[in-house]
Amino acid sequence: MTSRSNSPSPFAEAPRVDFGLRSRDYAEQRPGFPDSFYERLERFRPLVGARVLDLGTGPGVMALPLAERGANVTGTDISENQILAARERASAAGLADRCRFVVARAEDVPLPSGSFDLVTSGQSWHWFDHQQAIAECTRLLAPGGLLAVAHYSYLPQHSALVRETEALVLKHNPGWKLAGFDGLLPWLVDSIANDALKLCEQFVYDHDRRMSHEAWRARMRTCNGVGSGGMDEATVERFDGDLAQLLAAKYPEPVAVPHRVHCVVAQKVV
Repeated sequence: MTSRSNSPSPFAEAPRVDFGLRSRDYAEQRPGFPDSFYERLERFRPLVGARVLDLGTGPGVMALPLAERGANVTGTDISENQILAARERASAAGLADRCRFVVARAEDVPLPSGSFDLVTSGQSWHWFDHQQAIAECTRLLAPGGLLAVAHYSYLPQHSALVRETEALVLKHNPGWKLAGFDGLLPWLVDSIANDALKLCEQFVYDHDRRMSHEAWRARMRTCNGVGSGGMDEATVERFDGDLAQLLAAKYPEPVAVPHRVHCVVAQKVV
């Protein structure tokens, strides 16, 4: 994914990133949304039998849980490595019959208009060109279909471990500009709601994720300031070594890492 935003997102000026560089870490250890998020999403419409398009799916982080809940999911991502990882995970989970994965940009999905009841974007919307992505989502949604744009972000404001980890990122990548993010994207509502998409709800809540040392290290190796574009491999290894030392010295496992769920749900006007 690349940062081609036309919104006041803090990610708008981020350098080029490629999460496919860390597909294994991403697939095996990067935490997905908690169960409570999917329960909240089902308040808007049942997932069983729903035709779902998951944009920026990565290794199927959101697509697979949606399929587990009975949806028929198509996931897209511009990274071939991520799509390969998603297919492997779907097969291993016995979900290949309810999941298919396509290499495609969120702004140009090669599928028929009106094909989906729900379009989701999990931890990826901020990397898209928002005007083009909104137009494409509007085209792909059936009348009355829903768009759910969600983010799940760790919170340095509420964790000494996260603050110290981000300090290590900056030690090895002083140009990184996304430290300190609070998980809130207030510009999302006005960038999504328009004449074709009516705002249904915006919701936000905090969630503590318990993680092993290895899981937190792998999560940070996928960070846009670390292994997904901010550092070369040798620097990633030095960063990871420093983080391992910090964890061993100060933080018994499992560690509780506070996260924030933020989601905007809009409905295509009939």
